[in-house]
Amino acid sequence: MSAPDPMKGFRGVMSAMLILEAIVVMLALLIIAKTEGGLATWQGWLVGSLGVALILACGVVGKPWGTWVAVGLQGVMILCFFALPALGAIGVIFGLAWAWMLWLRQDVQKRMAEGRLTSQQE
Repeated sequence: MSAPDPMKGFRGVMSAMLILEAIVVMLALLIIAKTEGGLATWQGWLVGSLGVALILACGVVGKPWGTWVAVGLQGVMILCFFALPALGAIGVIFGLAWAWMLWLRQDVQKRMAEGRLTSQQE
């Protein structure tokens, strides 16, 4: 019987992070509807598009380039600070979470290569 793949579980965590971020971004639509002139403004379209992009990124997170799509979306979110400061702040917070998560991923890969994971012990 083969050992479980820790990266498969990690992909699930990355997808969950993207969904959580999409929920937080979509909640910004409630604020935009009340303060920025409505949902049909460019701010509404920007927030809605980012929310949809975050959800769609969940489908590609398992691909070799999928992690970089998620990281790229974090960069876009941070750059949105110039358009909507609250969106940029959300991008910074989730960007830090992604940085920590990628560090953990690198640590797990290093332990896998060294054979130090619990699932690799007999």
